[in-house]
Amino acid sequence: MLNYQTLRPFIFKTNPETAHSIVESVARVSPNIPMLLPFLSYKNCIYDSILAQKIDGMDFYNPVGLAAGFDKNATMIESLCAFGFSHLELGAVTPLAQNGNDKPRLWRHIQEESIQNAMGFNNEGANAVNARLRKLFPFVIPLGVNIGKNKITPQEKAMKDYLSLARDFKQTSDYLSVNLSSPNTPNLRDLQNVNFIKDLLLELCKIYTKPIYLKIAPDLEIDFALSLIEVAINSGAKGIIATNTTSDYSLVSQPQDKGGISGKVLASKSREMLKQISLSLKDKNQKTTLISVGGITDAQEAYIRIRLGANLVQVFSALIFEGPSLIRKINLDLKDLLERDGFNHISEAVGVDL
Repeated sequence: MLNYQTLRPFIFKTNPETAHSIVESVARVSPNIPMLLPFLSYKNCIYDSILAQKIDGMDFYNPVGLAAGFDKNATMIESLCAFGFSHLELGAVTPLAQNGNDKPRLWRHIQEESIQNAMGFNNEGANAVNARLRKLFPFVIPLGVNIGKNKITPQEKAMKDYLSLARDFKQTSDYLSVNLSSPNTPNLRDLQNVNFIKDLLLELCKIYTKPIYLKIAPDLEIDFALSLIEVAINSGAKGIIATNTTSDYSLVSQPQDKGGISGKVLASKSREMLKQISLSLKDKNQKTTLISVGGITDAQEAYIRIRLGANLVQVFSALIFEGPSLIRKINLDLKDLLERDGFNHISEAVGVDL
């Protein structure tokens, strides 16, 4: 029987960015093929009350979403929905279209089941993405938009870019993910400071009344990360997405000298960051939505993150190595793990290992 693991060696002979473009092209035409998406949805979408949650006013029928970076331009929404995701995070989107960094800028680390990217927020810009979202929104599952500043925007005008994006997407998204943590836009991570985050969140909340989440880097010193998170929450953020890609090139045997690494090698860093955030919030008795991303490849890892305080999880790199049946498998296995441990609902498992 032909399955993804059979096809993978052939896919991996193709340039990574070319392979992704082929996937996008197929995903764009799939809604026009009669009965294809209903068939895929029937096969992949796992509905069970033990997995369903209402979080920040949004309904998630399972905890597994798509991380930002896969569908940068909102061209694959309907097809991705049919693979069983409970939510999709689109982007990163910048106010103006931009080409991103020079190629090559995407590499596979096959032995480590990880990806390195130096894409640089390549996207078609807010107008083009918003035009697509207007045709679909409101959608059957929550749609988040990951927002970032343009490369040409000077640091002192960065806030203007984020506020502009909040205005653009306030009618066509369910939540915003504020990206100050990509390593691929020069000096972007410098904006991960207390003063900028406080000012930015206060202003964003005046424009955007739905949930806003701050996405943080895994390479921050934990005490510094916790201080940023406290300021973000006190300034109106509903939650934290932990984590973005890492610049720790020691994690793979043959790294490139630029970009960020995601995938299996990020699991330990991302898990530890989540744990420290959860413990800090628990100590302060703060209820905050936590979305864990980074190195989640199966239900066991997703379950670890949930037990460490994650309300939701997101995947990206594992899709490339495991294929589109991954989401169904995670949800089915997660249901079994919850039932094995005597939980009646996923919310009962959130944070039990803290």
